[in-house]
Amino acid sequence: MKVVLKDLLKRFANAERAAVNKINLVIEKGELAVLLGPSGCGKTTTLRMIAGLEQPDSGRITIAERDITDLAPKDRRLAMVFQNFSMYPTMNVYENIAFPLHAIKMKRKEIDRTVREVARLVNIDHLLERSLRQVSGGEAQRVALARAMVRRPEVFLMDEPLSNLDAKLRVQLRTEIKRLHQDTGATFIFVTHDQEEAMTLGDKIIVMNNGDIQQVGTPHEVFFGPRNAFVANFVGTPSMNMLSGRIVADEGGYRLRLPGFELSLPARFADGLGKMKSDGVIWGIRPEAIKLVSAPGENTVSGQVELVEALGSRDLIFARAAEQLFGVIVDAQESVPVGAPCHLHFAGEQMHLFDAASERSLLNDKPPQSPHRDGGRLCKDGDIHRIATNSPP
Repeated sequence: MKVVLKDLLKRFANAERAAVNKINLVIEKGELAVLLGPSGCGKTTTLRMIAGLEQPDSGRITIAERDITDLAPKDRRLAMVFQNFSMYPTMNVYENIAFPLHAIKMKRKEIDRTVREVARLVNIDHLLERSLRQVSGGEAQRVALARAMVRRPEVFLMDEPLSNLDAKLRVQLRTEIKRLHQDTGATFIFVTHDQEEAMTLGDKIIVMNNGDIQQVGTPHEVFFGPRNAFVANFVGTPSMNMLSGRIVADEGGYRLRLPGFELSLPARFADGLGKMKSDGVIWGIRPEAIKLVSAPGENTVSGQVELVEALGSRDLIFARAAEQLFGVIVDAQESVPVGAPCHLHFAGEQMHLFDAASERSLLNDKPPQSPHRDGGRLCKDGDIHRIATNSPP
């Protein structure tokens, strides 16, 4: 069902800022929408207001054009799966799944049919007679999913349901949730701080920070076309390389002056740069978009490899160039050793520029295309932090 949030506001006592700051959001029927952001950004509070577990200070929530803002949780026709799922330890798997149906006085035959049908959907039909002590963490989370499904809710709400599982189980459960979404056609709203989880699961990603929505878009749009510096830095593992710089006019075009080197800028930035009131910018480029080349040239800076982290089929190298540290993703077969000299090429079509004052993107066109055939899939391991100077050169 379609979910609409209108000017939704929530403040907690003694807090300096709103937990959720008058946000507006539309989640279409059948979408799998992911609320993504750091701890304290407002994503769980938003989910809890949709569920009815928190009451908004102002604003409205509608599902299928039905205003549910003031309804009790039991009347909202929603199902919620929490990070710390709760079960009845004295009941077996079957009884835990069936419990919500007994509560609404469904007939016994209908309960049995529904429980077994839902258990098959999440691949736990062989576990129905087991006690909770006899199931693993991943299986218990499937039981929680099944118990949420039995009442045929209009919307599924999931609050970091995979965060307590090990890496292998999380991948398996991600696949199950994606398949479950496709099989049921229901609307899913999924909360996570894990970018890989968001990129893998979401039809739509809603990036939040400090109670505000920073960007809404497909995984491709959010990753390749960040609308501000926060989204650029937060989405992606390893993080985007970012430096403060200044714009310099250059014979009808523009050049970017960064600490220790300069770059020419493609014409695609001209409109945005022409509207700026100052020359301060934040420049960014993802590790996947930096290329190692054999010789120096235009938009190339020379340096030395300081560290190599193996990521399987690819390596994350840290190269020191122009007194800055850059993260670069390379094919593992390139075998770049620590201490080797290197030349880093920054492709103009993969650069990002943000106004230093507002941190908003200076690009109004479509996101650049992925530099890899796999659509720019995020690395599964490794992490680097934002590289930035406190003041422009």
